[in-house]
Amino acid sequence: MRAYLFGKVLAELRELVLEMGLPGFRAGQLAEWLYGKHCVDIGAMTTLSKSLREMLSEKYEVGRLPYEQVAVSADGCRKYLFPTHEGAHVESALIPDADRATLCVSTQVGCKRKCAFCMTGLQGFQGQLSAGEILNQYASCPEREVITNVVYMGMGEPLDNLDAVMKSIDVFTSDYGYAKSPTRLTVSTVGILAGLPRFIEGCQAHLAISLHSPFDEERVRLIPAQRSNPIREVVRLLKGYDFGRQRRLTFEYALFAGVNDSEEHARETVRLLNGLRCRVNLIPFNPAPEIPLRPASREKVEAFQELLKDKGVVTTIRKSKGQDIAAACGLLSTRRGATPASP
Repeated sequence: MRAYLFGKVLAELRELVLEMGLPGFRAGQLAEWLYGKHCVDIGAMTTLSKSLREMLSEKYEVGRLPYEQVAVSADGCRKYLFPTHEGAHVESALIPDADRATLCVSTQVGCKRKCAFCMTGLQGFQGQLSAGEILNQYASCPEREVITNVVYMGMGEPLDNLDAVMKSIDVFTSDYGYAKSPTRLTVSTVGILAGLPRFIEGCQAHLAISLHSPFDEERVRLIPAQRSNPIREVVRLLKGYDFGRQRRLTFEYALFAGVNDSEEHARETVRLLNGLRCRVNLIPFNPAPEIPLRPASREKVEAFQELLKDKGVVTTIRKSKGQDIAAACGLLSTRRGATPASP
């Protein structure tokens, strides 16, 4: 079985060509074909000799995968179903908004974190995506050329698959890859303490922390990972880093009716985040039949926002798109035929 070239960082490509007895500059040529020219077939890499292409093809293939299905929302959002090399599937969502188009990519098949408000969490965990399978959601998207932003907010907890996530960010942001500004990338996490330092120190992508409640016991019910990753420890860790004006730190807060939408919740959120240069993004909850939670009213969301803003916290309300095709935040899932894997 041949290995895949797509998703390899430049250092890996250089190691590959040196092992084959080739000069190091061939790594740059491979990267240009894989990422700059979007090549899907080694045989089409015409700056390489025919004998070299044949030698590469004996051990490797590019490894790009086309999407299998697309659903189109009434609001213009598009949801793509991508296969993995192991025969599983993941979903990604393309979200248009005025002069920008954001691609929401997945990092795992399912998720082991079991957040109470997330359909991916109900799916359970089936496996990790490789860096190539993460990048493939961008490279094989028909609207690739108009994508302005990439958010790691799809299926899975990115910091539970940190090696692949960091490699994909390297390809996205490096000159040998897609040369995107790190300010065009955002990684969302429930706040995995073991992975946060490596992520923060290893790249300049924006960071989004899923908060959803400032109270410990309540947050455990919403986000079981709170038990081993207390939000106060996460905030304490974040205060040890300098998030300047170019790098954004956001706390995501979905409001559930009668659960976490009170004035008390808003005031405690202000106290928790005091001393951090950050913003809060309020998310209208997208309900699903399998989830007993219900969205807070628009009046509650706006009141929550006003209280935070009055206390000096930059607070926005996210627009929800793709609900009619289950592409909105928290709704991505590929449960059909899935067999849970061990964490």
